Amino acid sequence: MTTDQLRQALTELDGKRDAAFSFGASGACTVANAMLVPDEADHLIKLTDGKHVFILDAERVDWVRIG
Repeated sequence: MTTDQLRQALTELDGKRDAAFSFGASGACTVANAMLVPDEADHLIKLTDGKHVFILDAERVDWVRIG
């Protein structure tokens, strides 16, 4: 998955839905009440739950579940 594809998929996150990610053997991560941080100069994909910022490596994501 490319960075652009992942960013497009995450545009639905508005702080009212959870997002779960699988990184294969590296494990998984769930972000409750996830919101996509707008694209910044560093072009990293960042999610926030209002308390923390999570930075995602699109090439390592196996799957995403938005609930």
